Amino acid sequence: MDERLSDLLDQLYHDGRDHDAALVDRLARWRNLEPETAALLAVTVLTMQPRTILELGTSNGYSTLWLADSSRDIAARFVSVELDPARSAAAGANLLRAGLAGHVELQVGDAAEVLAAGDDGYWELIFLDSERPAYPGYWPDLLRVLAPGGLLAVDNVLSHAGEVEPFRALVRAEPTVTEALVPIGAGLLLVAKSGRRA
Repeated sequence: MDERLSDLLDQLYHDGRDHDAALVDRLARWRNLEPETAALLAVTVLTMQPRTILELGTSNGYSTLWLADSSRDIAARFVSVELDPARSAAAGANLLRAGLAGHVELQVGDAAEVLAAGDDGYWELIFLDSERPAYPGYWPDLLRVLAPGGLLAVDNVLSHAGEVEPFRALVRAEPTVTEALVPIGAGLLLVAKSGRRA
């Protein structure tokens, strides 16, 4: 990562914390993930080198920038989905500032609909940072569209453990996946699907 992008990410992170601290309504906040979690995702991309990456929950693009920077040299198809058009537009502006706009396809849409329309086994890496109560409903399609040997990363599993527990119960009950909880940031759940990537 070059110094210019590092400075931009630092600015976005601190601006996001100030923005969220001033708001009572949780849904109005940007809710960016922590830098250490973003760095782990970036290293995961560099190591795993997935050909397809899906982010569910773009917000203003903080995590998107990390993923785009780490995936641009591997020619991955990277799609980031956000329900709120204004947030997606903010992410687009931040990607332009970073010189990364050409490495991400931003989509405005509902995560459940995007997953339902997805091809079986298409996504090699999925980062889920959306509305947690909806996760159990996402699970059948998440499992279906995740490639054999693919990885699902889910944020906020420690900070919002109660909300995520119904989803985690489904993951634990699924014999084709293995999970590991990484206690950084708000808690990152890694879910690996068995099988080999094609």
